[in-house]
Amino acid sequence: MNQAVERLLPADAGIFVAAVADWRTANAAGEKIKKVAGKGPPSLQMVENPDILAGIGHHTQRPGLVVGFAAETQDLIANAEAKLKKKGADFIVANDVSHESGIGPSGVMGGDLNKVRIVSRTGVEEWPEMGKDEVAARLAALIAERLQTVVV
Repeated sequence: MNQAVERLLPADAGIFVAAVADWRTANAAGEKIKKVAGKGPPSLQMVENPDILAGIGHHTQRPGLVVGFAAETQDLIANAEAKLKKKGADFIVANDVSHESGIGPSGVMGGDLNKVRIVSRTGVEEWPEMGKDEVAARLAALIAERLQTVVV
């Protein structure tokens, strides 16, 4: 995935709405791992996947606008600010996905509502709770606005 994204450079914008898993197994099994009576579960060694957002955020052909997303269950703003710096993004769309978020009857995951924070170097903009379609429309407008100020 990392190489596929890099092949798309140069670009005006990079919008990273979902992350590849942080970890993968060191050795992929070519077939189903069968249960063996009395042996218990297999031991899996994990290795870290490349961080695509950070790679593009610090790339020599970095897009003029880099947007990341953070789905957090604790310390929403602090984690989003750390991600912003570490990954070289222009802003992070931060979501509280904890069950205690108070968003809608079923929370953000599986529900129709969201309440995001736009975290940038200039501060945090808190958006009110709204439908996910409205969040998407506002994000599209924000990205379009930011692209007008990007010098490529």
